[in-house]
Amino acid sequence: MNTAPELYLTIDIGQEGTAPASAALEAALSAAPFASVLLRAKSGAPLDAGIAKALAGLAQKRGVAVLINDDANLARLIKADGVHLSWSKEPLKAYQEARDSLGEHAMIGADAGRSRDAAMELGEQGADYIAFGIPAHVEDRVTAEARQCDLAAWWSEIFEIPCVAFDIATVEHAAALAVAGTDFITIGVSTAMAAADVHQRVVAFAAATTASEETA
Repeated sequence: MNTAPELYLTIDIGQEGTAPASAALEAALSAAPFASVLLRAKSGAPLDAGIAKALAGLAQKRGVAVLINDDANLARLIKADGVHLSWSKEPLKAYQEARDSLGEHAMIGADAGRSRDAAMELGEQGADYIAFGIPAHVEDRVTAEARQCDLAAWWSEIFEIPCVAFDIATVEHAAALAVAGTDFITIGVSTAMAAADVHQRVVAFAAATTASEETA
């Protein structure tokens, strides 16, 4: 019988300001128990350090680990718990640079894309978790989602390092990943969303992850 995965919040931060961003984060954290939260800039814009620091403080006061997307310097500046590294063509180099910057005690997770070799190499280097995501440019999501489930099942069966599934578009796919044995399911929200909409989305996705316990 599978154990339900833990939840990992990803919050895309736009230009709405600190108050709307804080409201969105509070709504998410009040809707379900999260182990971690990833702060990342919307549409590739620079992440505002002031907003990131405010959100990190809110989450850390609740005992939730805070990671910054791809920016070790900002993570160190606002005293975040670590960084998440998006997929890159040189994942081992990106990981080592982040580790050198943040030290051995920081949490560093890395997206291995769809490469089993990259996932294993990152695990051997000491990554705290291995992520399997689906880039936005991928058009055939049905095939990509099936592959993501296969990767999560393969990893969780063989390795002890946790795996995290990113870019989950539907509650149905969240449920499938839970059944596959994924350790952490991400739930994505945005600071542009109303607090009520954030709450509703989190509740729906959190409920879907219990499928692993009900169907295994």
